Amino acid sequence: MPRVMVVEDQRIMRDSIRQVLEEAGYKAPGYGRPEEALAAVTVERPDVIITDVRMPGMTGIELLKKVKEILPFVEVVVMTAYGTVKDAVSAMKEGAFDYLLKPFEPEELVLVAQKALERRRFAVDAELKKRETRTTLVGRDSGLAKLYEQVVQIAGTGSTVFVRGESGVGKEVVAKLIHELSDRKDKPFVKVNCAALSAGLLESELFGHTKGAFTGAQADRAGRFELADGGSLLLDEVSEIPLELQAKLLRVLQEKEFERVGSSKTRRVDVRIIATSNRDVEEEVGKGRFREDLYFRLNVVPLPVPPLREHSEDIPALVDYFIERFRVEMGRKVAKPAAGVMKKLAAYGWPGNVRELANAIERALVLNPAPEIDITVDGAGVARKTEDPAGTVFAAREGMKLDEIERGVILSVLGSKGGHRKNTAEELGISERSLREKLKKYREAGVHDET
Repeated sequence: MPRVMVVEDQRIMRDSIRQVLEEAGYKAPGYGRPEEALAAVTVERPDVIITDVRMPGMTGIELLKKVKEILPFVEVVVMTAYGTVKDAVSAMKEGAFDYLLKPFEPEELVLVAQKALERRRFAVDAELKKRETRTTLVGRDSGLAKLYEQVVQIAGTGSTVFVRGESGVGKEVVAKLIHELSDRKDKPFVKVNCAALSAGLLESELFGHTKGAFTGAQADRAGRFELADGGSLLLDEVSEIPLELQAKLLRVLQEKEFERVGSSKTRRVDVRIIATSNRDVEEEVGKGRFREDLYFRLNVVPLPVPPLREHSEDIPALVDYFIERFRVEMGRKVAKPAAGVMKKLAAYGWPGNVRELANAIERALVLNPAPEIDITVDGAGVARKTEDPAGTVFAAREGMKLDEIERGVILSVLGSKGGHRKNTAEELGISERSLREKLKKYREAGVHDET
C-alpha cells in the first residue's frame, strides 16, 4: 500500500487530509511537527510527503531539503495559503513536486498524490534500469557458473524446462533469464502461481473463460496461455496443481490447443513452458498426487538450482547486490555492511535461501538509518528456534536432514497457532493444501500434529 505522509500542525486539517487519503487507498501517517516527521521518515519510508509550508519551528521547505538528503526519491507536495504563493514557488525550486493552494477539494488532493506516486515510480525505475539491463544471476561460485552455462545452452532451444530447487533459491529468476536469453525475449513472459488458486480459479486463469461461464464471469477473458502466445509461460510451483486439472494441462502441453471455460471453440497457441517446483515431484508421482505422464512432459530439460548453503561464497556478492537494489528503491544515499557481518552470515544455514537473505537486508535497511548496517537473522550461527505458547522449543541440531528440520518447524508453528491450520499456513508462507498434505505425510510416518 503506498504511503503518503501528512505533515500539518493544525490537527483538524491533518486528520481531514489523512481521512481523504486513507479512503483513496493510501496509508497516511500524520505528524503535527516537522521535526517528528523528519525523525520518522527512515522508519515510515513514505513514497510521498504532503506538508504545510509555514509551521512552528522547522518550515515545510526546510523539511523538504532535509528529507531529500535522506530519501532522494520521495516526492514532496507543499500546501500553502493564497497569500503565501511565493513559498510554494520557493519549494518548487528546492525540488517539490507540486503545491496545493488552501483551501482545496478532496479530489485535488487525491489527484496530486496519484501524480506524485507516478513520478516517484518513474524515477526509481529509471535509476534501476541504469544498473540492471537484464535479469542476472549474482555470484561467482563454480556451481552457479555451471548453472549459468546450462541456462545459456537451454535458452537457445524451445524445449520445456523444469526448474527445481528449495523455496527461495531463485527459481523464478532463472526462469526469467531463460526467457530473456531466448529468441522469444521480445514476446511476453507470463507467470502464474499455481499454489495460490483453487482448481476452479486456476483453470480460468490458465485457459480463460467466456461470459456467463460461471457466477461472476461478466465478460470474455483470455487466459495466461493466450496472453503468453509467442513467448514463455512460467508455471510457478506446478506440483501444486490439483489432480483434476492436470489432464487438461497435459493436453495443451502436448497438442498446443485448449478451450476457454464455457466455450467449445478450440484455440491454438505457441508457448514455451517453464515450470518450477520446490517439492519432490517423483515422490508425488509415486503417491498418485501428480500424473506421471505430465511429469515426463514437463521434465524434458531438468534444471536444478542449488540452495544458498551450497554456494555460500556468493553471499558477499549477493549482499552488495541487494543493498544497492534496496538502497535505490528506498532512496538511501549510503549503505554498507558493518564489520564482521559477512563472517556471521556465512555461518548461518539459510533455510530460506536467497529470499531470506534479501529479507534480512531489507529489514536492516529499514530499521537502521546509519551508513553502516548490521544484517541480523534469527539464529544466525546458532540453532534456529520456533517457540509455541506452551514454551516448547524446536531447535535444529547438527546433522539433521532438511525434511526433519522442515517437519520440526511446521509442527512447532502449528502448536504456536493452537492447531489453526489456516493461520499456520499463512505464518509459514505456504498454501493450506500444501500444509494438509505435509501433515498427512507426517501422520503416515507416525508423527502426529495434534496440539
